[in-house]
Amino acid sequence: MPKLKVVMPDDEPDNAGEVRAEELRLLEAMLFASGEPLDEASLAERLPQGVDVRAALLRLQEEYATRGVHLVRIGGKWTFRTASDLSWLLTLAIIAYHQPVTRAEIEEIRGVTTSKGSVDVLLETGWIRPRGRRKSPGRPVTYGTSEAFLSHFGLDAVGDLPGLEELKGSGLLDGRLPPGFSVPMPSDDPALRDDEDPLEPGDLDLGLAPPPERTGDE
Repeated sequence: MPKLKVVMPDDEPDNAGEVRAEELRLLEAMLFASGEPLDEASLAERLPQGVDVRAALLRLQEEYATRGVHLVRIGGKWTFRTASDLSWLLTLAIIAYHQPVTRAEIEEIRGVTTSKGSVDVLLETGWIRPRGRRKSPGRPVTYGTSEAFLSHFGLDAVGDLPGLEELKGSGLLDGRLPPGFSVPMPSDDPALRDDEDPLEPGDLDLGLAPPPERTGDE
């Protein structure tokens, strides 16, 4: 008579690892596809019945702990965010492609508040420079890339930055992008635009404007 295998309540089926991996893939896809943070109840509705959503999220969070993006919980909801130590790099990319751009515009593009340190780091490296002030309430400073940026990254002009097809071909962008998605054509024309005012002498106190040129009598 064949022996019967007794399955205890805490036993796991042989494919338990595969099932868990699939749950993580579903969670990952939903979080990346969403334009806003998601709560656990919303995630649970789209997962197989019986899934421990909190445990799956914590495991996914652990897997992303050493990557360029982190899974974080904000206001009781979950979302992916650029790793804090790399925030300056994403800020640099936004400035390069969207210049001239203000801090508020950087935050709007990123969808998250930009820490003051991110811009400060880029100013200290000399890769970005303040251009002028936007002709809008508060007259925020506009930023653009510098010659040091071109030199460091081996570019003849900022227009040599990769376009949409090059980014997709290199694997930096998913080939299945939403309709209408585009990458702006960057320009580092030093001339101020119609919506920019020049920096003022008082901006020297903030370390924004370049120092006045010295004369031979000084």
